[in-house]
Amino acid sequence: MLKKRIIPCLDITEGRVVKGINFINIRDAGDPVEWAQKYDRDGADELVFLDITATSDNRDILIEVVEKVSDEIFIPFTVGGGIRGVGDMQNILKAGADKVSINTSAVKTPDLIRAGAADYGSQCIVVAVDVKREQEGFRVYVRGGRDKTDIDAIAWCCRAEELGAGELLVTSMDRDGTKNGYDLELLKEITSRVNIPVIASGGCGTLEHLYEAVVEGGASAVLAASIYHYGEFTIPETKEYLRGRGVPVRLQLFQKKDQRPS
Repeated sequence: MLKKRIIPCLDITEGRVVKGINFINIRDAGDPVEWAQKYDRDGADELVFLDITATSDNRDILIEVVEKVSDEIFIPFTVGGGIRGVGDMQNILKAGADKVSINTSAVKTPDLIRAGAADYGSQCIVVAVDVKREQEGFRVYVRGGRDKTDIDAIAWCCRAEELGAGELLVTSMDRDGTKNGYDLELLKEITSRVNIPVIASGGCGTLEHLYEAVVEGGASAVLAASIYHYGEFTIPETKEYLRGRGVPVRLQLFQKKDQRPS
């Protein structure tokens, strides 16, 4: 079995890390560079940076913040928010990101997935999918969760894979920030239909939730914010817990260079 990845998420607005509940009630959580440094030191497998108001504010992502973060970390770094074309992807990758995450622009122009994969490789293209339960089923939302579409989320994930996405970042809007656990039904519906990695997002409150997402939900990686930002758990604790329950994870076997004793 491939090792499961633990991915802290930095939701950014106006250059600051924030966290909300159900995509609203946003509160400040600190400086993105300081958080990135901490998660890199702690042994996170990757880092996700999402400028959550870039699309809704109709502005470009904060490239200077991306550059500052990328200068300070050594783990893979995914960046999303306000990406409208291949040129934006190029700018973000040049700023130091390893992958780009697209959401609204992918829904509006699905061929952007294909174009990005052709230019930079599928491994660089993460399609983020914000999902909410409706009477008619799971539906895709865009513009930072502000606008509902009539697109079935499961079908859209399959289509994104066909177009060349290398990974899916699936966020349950119903669970976001609630700490009630990931939407396992949603995850199982998607992971049973696609062959690319799925990152579970939205709802983590305990280490058990992380275990459920990868074992029951079939996720390849788990994304979390609140439990790490507010000191409830650490990355090393998470990995030891999962390893103890038989989940393969990457363990940090040595200290970072700047932490080694002289």
